[in-house]
Amino acid sequence: MLKHEGVDELGFILTVRNETVQPEFQALVDDVIATLSSQIGNSIHSIYLYGSIAHGDAVIRSADLDVTIVLFQAASVDEDRLIKSMRRILQDVHPEVVKIDFDIGVLANVTAPHMADSWGYWLKHHCRCIWGTDLASSFALFKPSKAIALAVNGDFDEVLNGYAGQIENASDQIEVQHLKRAAARKLIRATNILRSDSEQSWPQNLNSYVDLFLKSYPAMADSISYFLAEANGTHGIPDEFVKRLRSFSHWLRVQHQ
Repeated sequence: MLKHEGVDELGFILTVRNETVQPEFQALVDDVIATLSSQIGNSIHSIYLYGSIAHGDAVIRSADLDVTIVLFQAASVDEDRLIKSMRRILQDVHPEVVKIDFDIGVLANVTAPHMADSWGYWLKHHCRCIWGTDLASSFALFKPSKAIALAVNGDFDEVLNGYAGQIENASDQIEVQHLKRAAARKLIRATNILRSDSEQSWPQNLNSYVDLFLKSYPAMADSISYFLAEANGTHGIPDEFVKRLRSFSHWLRVQHQ
């Protein structure tokens, strides 16, 4: 039987194994839990890891700490300010990661039936609960589909244009590098919206997104390789990056229409 990447023997997308956090990141994860739970614990339903630290294959000083926070209700202005402040402070005192990202959701929206292909898929297949009640158990396993790809990355045009503007206006070199890296990763993942309806594999990392994309668009090898290099930390000229980013985003939008 043909083996498809990123799915189990029944064709369901792989989930994140619930393994012990790598020792070099345990203090960071503990600090995040302690900080969030002590400051706004009554507002938080649950906290999750996603990304390389969740998968247990992160590289110290090269990885991001990616955290999903589900709130009971939308954050107030003061809570939003406090969450952003906590993220900055945690990032400043933990050099073992490049940056810390908080992805915020609200319980009613996360559990809404029409959000199953986005939030449901996300929690079920990408996240590990580290605090609170695990919502992943509320969702059945998902199989690869174009609908999920669109639900997760259909906002690519707005997001990539936003990154382009931030890069153009940023004055701090470190911030520019972080923005370029994030934009390149979003772009690569967004190529999954061009997948065929019959495709049964599901990308598990940036390289597999690129491989799947090139199966259908081999002529785009140079362009996608440029963004893969940026996603992995190459520091190209910001103006050139923005030009390429906008051009690829336009191409992707045209192909998707």
